[in-house]
Amino acid sequence: MSVAEVIRGKLEETFRPARLEIVDQSHLHLGHAGAPEGGESHFRVEITAAAFAGKSRVERQRMVYACLADELAGPVHALSVAARAPADADP
Repeated sequence: MSVAEVIRGKLEETFRPARLEIVDQSHLHLGHAGAPEGGESHFRVEITAAAFAGKSRVERQRMVYACLADELAGPVHALSVAARAPADADP
């Protein structure tokens, strides 16, 4: 199973998102420290879920980071997170 698939599975199970987009941005970091050959080390996650309602931007990011703690301790070198509640989502 790819790192992106693991990330998707964990986020879907934990947050039941209305919207989830995971983008592997590893190709943008080739040759940089922490960018292993083969990619799957740098990701952007955009997630919209009711679990984020009433939470600050930092609280939402921390929730995602906690969910993906194992990946961040291992194969994922960098993770960009845009976490929104459904009321915050773009129309």
